[in-house]
Amino acid sequence: MGPLFAFSRGVDRLNAAVGKLADWAVLLACAVSASNALMRYGISYSSNAWLEVQWYLFAAIVMLGTSYTLFRNAHVRVDLVYGALSERGRLWVDVVGIIVFLLPACVLLTWMTWPFFLDSFLRDEGSPNAGGLLRWPVKILMPIGFLLLTLQGLSELIKRFALLRGIRPAGEVVVEYERLEQ
Repeated sequence: MGPLFAFSRGVDRLNAAVGKLADWAVLLACAVSASNALMRYGISYSSNAWLEVQWYLFAAIVMLGTSYTLFRNAHVRVDLVYGALSERGRLWVDVVGIIVFLLPACVLLTWMTWPFFLDSFLRDEGSPNAGGLLRWPVKILMPIGFLLLTLQGLSELIKRFALLRGIRPAGEVVVEYERLEQ
C-alpha cells in the first residue's frame, strides 16, 4: 500500500495548502464586503467590479474549501444512524458513500464543468454589467474544485480501506466524528 499512501499524503498536502487559500479568501471577502458597504452607504459610491469580486471570492471559498473540509472530516452529515455505529461501521458507511455517491458525482461534475469554463475562456466572456469582470477566472474554479474533491475522495477511500484492514496510515488521519450537542 506504499504507493497508495504516498498518493494519499500528496493529495492531503495539496488540499491542506488549497484550504489555506480558501481561509485567506474568507478574510479577503470580509474586507471587500465591508469596504463595499462603507463606500456605498458612506459616500454613495458603488462598483460592479467590487461586487463581482465578492462573489468570485465566495466561489473560491466554496470550491477550494470543500476538499479541505472532506480532508478534515468536517463535512455535514445527517446523524440519524452514523453516530451510533461502531468505528468499523462508520468506516464502511464512509467507504460506501465515497464509492456510490461522492466519486461518481465529482467525476461527472468535473467533466461537465470543464466545457462551461472552456467556452467562457475561448469567448473571453465578460460580465454583462458595466465595469464588470471577466467570467472565466471564476468559472475555472468549478472544474478545479470538483477535481480536488475527487482526489480527496480517493485519498479518504485509501485511508478508510487501510483502517478496515487494520493498517494505520502514517501521518494525521482524521476519521473521528464528533456530534455537536445542542
